[in-house]
Amino acid sequence: MLAYQIGGLAVRATIARLFGKSPFYALQTHMKKVKACILQLNKVFEAIEKGKSEDLTLLVKDLSKLEHEADLTKNDIRNHLPKSIFLPIEKIPFLEILSLQDCISDQAEEVGRLLTLYDFSRHKELFEHIKMLYAKNIEAFWQARTIIKELDDLLESSFGGIEAEKVRTMVEQSSFLEYEVDKMKHQILKTFFETHNDVDAKVVYLFTRIIDEVNKIAHLSEKLANRIRMILELK
Repeated sequence: MLAYQIGGLAVRATIARLFGKSPFYALQTHMKKVKACILQLNKVFEAIEKGKSEDLTLLVKDLSKLEHEADLTKNDIRNHLPKSIFLPIEKIPFLEILSLQDCISDQAEEVGRLLTLYDFSRHKELFEHIKMLYAKNIEAFWQARTIIKELDDLLESSFGGIEAEKVRTMVEQSSFLEYEVDKMKHQILKTFFETHNDVDAKVVYLFTRIIDEVNKIAHLSEKLANRIRMILELK
C-alpha cells in the first residue's frame, strides 16, 4: 500500500513538473531542450569556421546527449499525459506539436553528424554556402520557438482577439522565411553545379545531402507554426 502511494505521488510529481500551471508548459519545457540542441549545433558551425576540427567530435557527442535529453522529455510528456487533464486543444494536435518539436532536435543532431564527415577546410567555399543556408533556416526556427512561447497568451485570450491575430501574422512570417530558404537552397545548388565541375563525386553527394538536411530545419519549423495556426482556425 505504501509503495503504491509513493508511486502515485511520484506520478503526480512528474505531471506537476511537466505541466506546471499551464497546459502548454510541457511543450515549452520540451522546446527548451530543442533550443539547446540548436545552440549546440551553432557551436559546431563556429568550430568549423575557426578551423577547430579537433573539437568537432566532442561537440557533436554533446549534441547527441542533448538530443537524447529532448527525446526523454518528449517520452515523459507522452507517458504522463493524464486523460483527465484540461487541455485547451485536443490530445492529438498537442502530441503532433510535440513530435514536430522533437523532429527539429533530431534534425540538429543529423546535421551535426554529417558535418564531421569531411574536412571543409579543403573546400571553404562549400562550407560558406552551408553556413549561409543554415543561418536562414535558424531564423525560421526562432520564429517557431517564439510562437510556442506565445501559447500561454493565446490561452488567456481564449485563442481569439489581438493575440490570435499576432500569432497568425507570425505564422505568415514563418511561411515566408521557409519560402526564402527554399529559394536560397535552389540558388546555392545552381551556383555549385555551374562552378564546381571538378569536385569529387563523394564530396558532391555529401554537400547536397547536408544542404537538404539543413533545409529541413526551416520546413519543420514552418510545419510547427502552421500546426498552431490550424488550432486557431478550429477555435
